[in-house]
Amino acid sequence: MAVEVQYRVVRNGIEKMTFTNKKEADAYDRLLELAEHIETVLEQGPVNLEETDREALALFLAQHQAELTGPKKKPARKADKAEKAGDDAIKAVA
Repeated sequence: MAVEVQYRVVRNGIEKMTFTNKKEADAYDRLLELAEHIETVLEQGPVNLEETDREALALFLAQHQAELTGPKKKPARKADKAEKAGDDAIKAVA
């Protein structure tokens, strides 16, 4: 007989998802919490949405939260830094 641990994410008495990893279950719970908050904000917005549309949009926005923060700066590549250092050295000699 095997023992299997399961983590269930339950919202408003409804089981949303089951995980075998606590970290994943906690992350999904936080996602649903954020979606719930976004839905509350959307309710107060200037556009009237049906409840199902509002829920779907809130979940979508929560799932894509990283994309909503704007474009991220790309870290400089080592080759770019080396070229810049070489250019600086040439200017210092000249």
